[in-house]
Amino acid sequence: MRGAFPEAIFRFMAEQYYVYILTNKNKTVLYTGVTNNLQRRIYEHKNGLTEGFTKKYNLTNLIYYETFKDSYNAIAREKQIKAGSRKNKINLIRTINPNWDDLSKTLNLI
Repeated sequence: MRGAFPEAIFRFMAEQYYVYILTNKNKTVLYTGVTNNLQRRIYEHKNGLTEGFTKKYNLTNLIYYETFKDSYNAIAREKQIKAGSRKNKINLIRTINPNWDDLSKTLNLI
């Protein structure tokens, strides 16, 4: 029982949003994205289900992510990261993943 909250409101409150960075196997290209379902989104990237930049450059390794409680802050953070230099992105990645390991494996997203 979820108390007095209607189901739709509870689902909205329980949602999480993610800003993430992907790279390719050679770690030469970076992509920053935002999603409300990291597991689904990584699956899509790894299986080439989304046309565009990530498929073209085979960006399948999740090397960084942050979680947010609302889409507004997640989108603002995505824009902030995208506006930064490659050097800034590399420094950000190194704060949680100095070896650029594919985090989707440790998070059991694949």
